[in-house]
Amino acid sequence: MTTQSEAEHAVGMFLDQIRGKTSVDQMFEQISDLAQIFNCGWVAYGAPTHARNMERKSRIKLPQLITYPEAWQEHCVECGYDMLEPSVKQGPFQLSPLLWADVHKDPNTTNRERRIFDEAKEFGLRIGVTIPLPWLWDISPTMSFVQAGTSGLSDFAITRLQTAALAFHVKVLECLDLGADVPSLTARQKECISWVAKGKSSWVIGAILGISSNTVDYHIKIVMKKLGTGNRMVAAKKAEQLGLIEPQFG
Repeated sequence: MTTQSEAEHAVGMFLDQIRGKTSVDQMFEQISDLAQIFNCGWVAYGAPTHARNMERKSRIKLPQLITYPEAWQEHCVECGYDMLEPSVKQGPFQLSPLLWADVHKDPNTTNRERRIFDEAKEFGLRIGVTIPLPWLWDISPTMSFVQAGTSGLSDFAITRLQTAALAFHVKVLECLDLGADVPSLTARQKECISWVAKGKSSWVIGAILGISSNTVDYHIKIVMKKLGTGNRMVAAKKAEQLGLIEPQFG
């Protein structure tokens, strides 16, 4: 078991690491490694889809970074959930970390929101804390740290994770100010993944675009590779959230 002094040292090492020149992906790997010290195997960073739609025309495009199980991400797509689910509602001036257990029993939490928390537990997302982060919009981005086990998060752990999350977020914004590296898609790739987002099969997409289903599959595989996922529906959802294609509503 990691002692408090060892955890404190690890946080200090992380803060030193991200002071240097490093990419957003590298920093996310580093904070994900740090989270493991606090028994948090899953990490998610970004803004809810509706907030991301608000920032679509902004010069800064905030990335969405997730290590949640692929099966849970697929489940979110199938059920129409946000990729950051389980999510917590926070006001524009919310600064304190939000424990999932507290949110679950809050009388203001809807039955649908509780159901999502309950479903997440079935995929290993059992104990979590969500940390609100400063942003330009009323609905701020967040960073969540989640445990698969039941050991729980101490006040010490939450405070250190909050420190790391805030430092990570500030560094990400610095990087984005210099120009975020958002993947680019060709016109044909956008067409194919847009139809995937509408629930169309490769055969149907090929008929619509006048190309073979094999060619459609080729373009979709390229999009999946660029967006770092092995699932076409998850890739379509991420393409929406990055503003690469128009979002599907309803």
